[in-house]
Amino acid sequence: MTSVFDLSGRRAVVTGANTGIGQGVALSLVRAGAEVVAVGRSSMDDTKAKVEEAGGICIPHAADLSDMAAVDALIPGIWHEVGPVDILVNNAGIIRRADAVDFSEDDWDAVMDVNIKAAFRLCQALGRKAFETGREARIVNIASVLSFQGGIRVASYTASKHALVGITRLLANEWAARGVNVNAIAPGYVVTNNTEPLRKDPDRSADILKRIPAGRWGKPEDIGGTAVFLASDAANYLHGSVIVVDGGWLAR
Repeated sequence: MTSVFDLSGRRAVVTGANTGIGQGVALSLVRAGAEVVAVGRSSMDDTKAKVEEAGGICIPHAADLSDMAAVDALIPGIWHEVGPVDILVNNAGIIRRADAVDFSEDDWDAVMDVNIKAAFRLCQALGRKAFETGREARIVNIASVLSFQGGIRVASYTASKHALVGITRLLANEWAARGVNVNAIAPGYVVTNNTEPLRKDPDRSADILKRIPAGRWGKPEDIGGTAVFLASDAANYLHGSVIVVDGGWLAR
């Protein structure tokens, strides 16, 4: 019997797949049977090696998601060169830290461009292709617990993650009846490059761990299983949902 979580024969585009959550999601999708196009501006060699070690297919695709021309060309280019895209995981994101009173316009714009503008435009591109070809598609946006909280010293990141949840819900309203499921995952504190400064600060790291009921930082693979669920037939009736994967952080 075929599992409702089986992604065999489906192609997934995962942005920011070179490390961290993106890599964990890519590996989880591959283990569920999907072919993965790993997108980012950094080398995908490590991700490709891990995917192939798991017996899967990984196609690296270089793109700078701060460049909107590259963003707009991404989905049509992959569709033409590789084949139709069934799943899009908008994971790529950057963060800038400074006190709100000192936060610069450059840091604001850089984060908003990658975290929300690029993500929205990739959703647009996949939506257009899906509607043109009459195909169903799944979009999984990687939000954050800071989609629901303020955080500290991360003004543009917080704003972008609030916006990503809003866009997820808006697109679900418009596209649910047209065969495109749009949902989001809100990770808590996960071991990634973005959280390295927090983990290196003994006091801040200790404070964070005190609040997490699970008693540990999350791992990228903790997010991957939820991404598989949202990309699978098990989530056929999920539209505009935001699944929090945070070790209990928001419950505390």
